[in-house]
Amino acid sequence: QVQFVESGGGLVQPGGSLRLSCAASGFTLDEYAIGWFRQAPGKEREGVSCISGNDGSTHYADSVKGRFTIWRDNAKNTVYLQMNSLKPEDTAVYYCAGEGRTYYSGSCYIEAYAYDYWGQGTQVTVSS
Repeated sequence: QVQFVESGGGLVQPGGSLRLSCAASGFTLDEYAIGWFRQAPGKEREGVSCISGNDGSTHYADSVKGRFTIWRDNAKNTVYLQMNSLKPEDTAVYYCAGEGRTYYSGSCYIEAYAYDYWGQGTQVTVSS
């Protein structure tokens, strides 16, 4: 049984920071990739960042490069997304997702089709 639980969202002013957490259960972080995605009302879900299970390599969407950082703590079975220099356009519900085994590669891609397991989401609002 696989489960992901996001936390850490909230209200922050532009230029501020938040750290999101994704607690995983029934999922091996050093074998399967985890991605962060976000969706604003009326917008398509977009990939934000991901971390590979096989080697820990990371990828970022162009819109967040240099501002966001993803990492994992295998001992805590938790993946984090540090978000700095936040902008109003970062406002969205943020989801973490685990790579499925059907199309398993161990590498990460910021593409939703590669992920089978999704958390409930946590709201991030960037506003003055």
